[in-house]
Amino acid sequence: MSTTPNSHSTEYDVAICGAGPAGMALALLLHQRGMAAERIVLIDARSLAQASDDPRSLALAWGSRQILDAIHAWPAVATPIEQIHVSRRGQFGRSLIDRSEHDLPALGYVTRYGDIVTALGAACLKAGIPMLRPARVENIDEQADHVRVVLAGDTPAVRAAIVVQAEGGLFSDQASRAQRRDYQQSAVIAQVRAERPIAARAYERFTEQGPLALLPQDQGGTTGEYSLVWCLRPPEAARVQALDDASFLAELGAAFGSRLGCFVHATPRLAFPLGLNADPRSTARTVAIGNAAQTLHPVAGQGLNLGLRDVAVLAKVLAQGADPAHLAQFTVLREQDRQTTVRITDTMARIFASTSPLQSLLGLSLTAIDLVPPARNMLAELLMYGRR
Repeated sequence: MSTTPNSHSTEYDVAICGAGPAGMALALLLHQRGMAAERIVLIDARSLAQASDDPRSLALAWGSRQILDAIHAWPAVATPIEQIHVSRRGQFGRSLIDRSEHDLPALGYVTRYGDIVTALGAACLKAGIPMLRPARVENIDEQADHVRVVLAGDTPAVRAAIVVQAEGGLFSDQASRAQRRDYQQSAVIAQVRAERPIAARAYERFTEQGPLALLPQDQGGTTGEYSLVWCLRPPEAARVQALDDASFLAELGAAFGSRLGCFVHATPRLAFPLGLNADPRSTARTVAIGNAAQTLHPVAGQGLNLGLRDVAVLAKVLAQGADPAHLAQFTVLREQDRQTTVRITDTMARIFASTSPLQSLLGLSLTAIDLVPPARNMLAELLMYGRR
C-alpha cells in the first residue's frame, strides 16, 4: 500500500477515487488553493509504478498545459503540435490550423500517459498528499453529513465530506448514463513511422468508417514517429488489427494518403470500442469528473482536456468550502463547456463516418473554415481551450 504522511487517518475533506491525470491534478490544485494536503486523499486500484508504465499517448491542449504548469506537473517529454491538418478522404476540402495565427508556441502537445502520471505522482508525493494505492473501491455510502468509501480487503474505510469519482474506464465496461450512444466503431491504436514527416503537424483525416488521427510523437517531430488512432467498424478493426505489419502499413497508407510518404514501421496494435456515455448530474456530496462523467469519442482529442477543465473549476469551488452548497455550483459552471464538447464530438463522429450525400457538403465546409478566419479561429479556440 502506497501512502504518504498521515497514512493512519481515515477522515478527509475530499476523497478522490481514481489517481489518473484528472484525479491527481485535482488534488494538487486543491492543495495549491489552500486545502491542507492531509485533508485530501487519492484512491486508485493501480500502483503508481503500474500507471507510469502505461504506453498510451494523450493529446494535451494549450489550455491543459496552463493547468499542469500551474501545479508544476508538466511531463518531461511532450511533443509540440504547431499545426493541425483536417481533411476528408475522397472529398475536396481541408483546413489547416496554425499556431502562428494565435501567437502561441504550440496549439497542443502529445505525451504518453505514463509520462504525465509520473510527473503528477511526483508532485503529489512532494506535496505530501496521501495516496491509497493499490486499493479498490467496493462501495460508496452517502449520508447527510459525510460519505463513507468502503475499500476491498483489510484497508479501513475512508470518510470524507466530498467524494470525487475520477476513474472512468473503457466505454464497454461502463454502466449506462443519461446520454449514451454506441458508435459501432473501434479505435485501433499503434505507434507508426512515416518516411517523410512534417515536423510538429498533427492530422485528423475523416474516412467512411471514422476518423484517422496521427499525432507527432517524438520530441522534435522530425523522426517520423506518430501515435495512430484509427477508428473503424468493429469487424474491420479486428481484421486490420490481425494483419501482418507490411499489410497493415499498406492499408494505413491507402486510407491516409501520401502526404507523409510511405509508412515504414508499426508497433503491435490494440483496439477498444468507442461510444458516448455522459451524465452531468451529481449528488449533494459526490461528483464525477473527466471520463467518469463523460466518455467521448476520441475525435478532436477532447477527452482528457475536457476532464482537466472539470478539474480547474471543481478545485476552485471546493477550495472555498468542501460542502454541498459549494459543490452545487460545479455542475452549473461546467454545463455549457461539457454539453458543447459532447455535442460537437458526437456530431463529428456520426456525420463524418457516413456515406450520405452530406459528405460533399462537409468537404466544402472544411474549405470554408480554411478560407474564413473567424470560422478557423473558432475551431482553433475549441481545440486549444474548450468552450469557456
